[in-house]
Amino acid sequence: MMNFRQRMGWIGVCLYLLASVATFYYVFEINQKYNRLTLEHVEQAKQAQEHSLPGDPASSLNLPSSWTHSLKMRLLSFPFWLWGTIFLIPYLQVFLFLYSCTRVDPKTVGYCILPICLAVLCNRHQTFAKASNQISQLQLIDT
Repeated sequence: MMNFRQRMGWIGVCLYLLASVATFYYVFEINQKYNRLTLEHVEQAKQAQEHSLPGDPASSLNLPSSWTHSLKMRLLSFPFWLWGTIFLIPYLQVFLFLYSCTRVDPKTVGYCILPICLAVLCNRHQTFAKASNQISQLQLIDT
């Protein structure tokens, strides 16, 4: 029999996954519309360039770019694996936390979260080092 915390954990996992699916659908739907608008803009720019005179200096595309455009171009030049890492790690951390809320033992909730996991592992290592130090001191006293 599940307790209240586990039921709420499963509800949270389901809502989180549902929100993720809705977000991905929205992002890719926006992306498709953006691609159509971009293609229309490129076609209009190409037509405008064809109608301008070839020797006209005003027709060249030497417009000063804004800092937002420059920032967007630099951010978009990052590799896909970096963007995947930036968005995937927090996404998985929240999912694993919600999933850990579905466990029977409330003491294990949150062990999947990376900072907590690292803290637990470091604490175990320090405890092990302290215990081995105490054992070696006892052996020195016994001899």
